[in-house]
Amino acid sequence: MKKLFALILSLILVLSLSVGALADAKARNLDEIKQSGKLVIGVFSDKKPFGYVDEYGEYQGYDVYFARRLAEDLGVELELVSVDAPNRVEYLTSAKVDIILANFTVTPERAEVVDFALPYMKVALGVVSPDTALITSLDDLQGKKLIVSKGTTAETWFTANAPEVELLKFDTYTETFNALLDGRGDALSTDNTEVLAWAIENPGFTVGIETLGSLDTIAPAVQKGNDTVLTYINQEIEALAAEQFFHADYEATLKDVYGDAVDPDNLVVEGGAIE
Repeated sequence: MKKLFALILSLILVLSLSVGALADAKARNLDEIKQSGKLVIGVFSDKKPFGYVDEYGEYQGYDVYFARRLAEDLGVELELVSVDAPNRVEYLTSAKVDIILANFTVTPERAEVVDFALPYMKVALGVVSPDTALITSLDDLQGKKLIVSKGTTAETWFTANAPEVELLKFDTYTETFNALLDGRGDALSTDNTEVLAWAIENPGFTVGIETLGSLDTIAPAVQKGNDTVLTYINQEIEALAAEQFFHADYEATLKDVYGDAVDPDNLVVEGGAIE
C-alpha cells in the first residue's frame, strides 16, 4: 500500500508540473511565427456564420475570412484550431494558438488575462425563443430556463444582472442550440448577431429581445504581453480599412445569412474605430 500511495503521489506531482508548464507556456513572437512558416489561430467550428466547418470539412465564416487574410499578409501558412467558448483563454495562456479569432467579446475581466487587439465587430446580447412561447422581456424569463454557453458574456451578464433567471449551461454552441430545439430550455441567449442568424435559419423561433446589456466589441486576442503579434494585428486592422475589408468580409460570409434583417454598419467595425 505504501508503494501504491507513493506512486499515486508521484503521478499527481508529474501531472501538476505538466499543467503548470502548459499554463506558463510562452507564446511565439512574430519573428518566430515567420520563421516557422505557419500562423496558428483558434476559431469556432460550430458557430455559424462566424466560425464553422462546412459540409466539405472546410472552415468558413466571418472570423475565418479574417484569419486567412492575416496569414496571407504575413506570408505564412494558416493552421486553424477548433476552440470552444470556455477554453479560449486557456488556448492562449498555454500557447496552443498564436491568436484567438472566435467571436471573442472584449470585457475588463478577460483583458486582465489576455491582450485584445482593435475591434472588428460590435455586438450586444440577444434572446431567441419559440414563437409559441415568445420571450420579449426579462420579466418573461421569470420562472423559465435560459440556455447559455459556458464562458460567454451571456452567462456573465445574466449571473450578475438577473440572478433570478435559471441558467442551463452547456460547453459548446451546438449543445446550446440543440437544447433549445429539444425544448430543454425556454429561451437561449448569446450575441444578438448569432441568435438573429440562427432564427433566420430555423423557422418557428424568433429573437424577441434583440438588444440586451451594453454594446460590446469583438476583437482578436493574444497571450498577455505578446506585443509583436498584437502590433501586427492592429496594423493590419488599421491598414485594411482603406479597402473596407470587413464590409467585404460581411458580403462574403454574412449577407446571405442576414439578408435585409441586419444593417452591416450596425455590426462591422473598420480600422478598429467605433462610430
